[in-house]
Amino acid sequence: MTLLGLIFALLIGLSLGLLGAGGSIVTVPVFTYVLGYPAKSAIAMTLPVVAVACAVGALSHWREGRVKLDVALRFGLVAVLTSFAAARFSPRVSAETQLAILGFVILAGASSMFRPPPLEGAERRAPRPAWVVVLAGALVGVLTGLAGVGGGFVIVPALVLLARLPMKEAVGTSLAVIVMNTAAGFVGYVGLVDIDWMLLLPFTAVAVIGTLIGTRLVSHVPVGALRRGFAVLLVAIGVLVLWQSGVAG
Repeated sequence: MTLLGLIFALLIGLSLGLLGAGGSIVTVPVFTYVLGYPAKSAIAMTLPVVAVACAVGALSHWREGRVKLDVALRFGLVAVLTSFAAARFSPRVSAETQLAILGFVILAGASSMFRPPPLEGAERRAPRPAWVVVLAGALVGVLTGLAGVGGGFVIVPALVLLARLPMKEAVGTSLAVIVMNTAAGFVGYVGLVDIDWMLLLPFTAVAVIGTLIGTRLVSHVPVGALRRGFAVLLVAIGVLVLWQSGVAG
């Protein structure tokens, strides 16, 4: 793998460690436009990178008691099923359409980072009906299977506003859900697209190192300013992806 690839892998891990989101929606463009892989292979190769990096973060939150397994399983089980199904369905969807979906997801992620986190105290209200949480999980799974995104910017607000989890528990539980649905999505892609294991393994290892560094730095950097700066970057990437897909061209 080139030095440029290693640098991007480190930066992706740092974003996951510092922000708890954003890694997957950057990884697909890196694999596609920087490292030159076809869109479908890039989407598939993104999933294990995010799964392993998020597993590291989820384990840390688990040790601190910030992962609600019952909620993760309820939300994650349907996400796993829809992620796998969407991945198996993906050969029927053009690469341009998948990139267009990714572009809109990136812009939605940027919008969520410009906004403040969910209102404090939302977790003290009554939880929404279970079917609402299940529906949100299904949507996240479809996005994961088709666009290669973990959906952290959707899952965290959903867990706060729908499952009524406190913010810290929502972040930890979100990472556990992301591990589940990205792993399922990758299994769905195996055998359908070419996977470059010789690049994927070191890329994932460096991303994990970046995640560990990011989790150590999170208390020493202004996360609010970092979120806004990252959001600006995502807007530029989202527009590029939409242009490449033909939507904005």
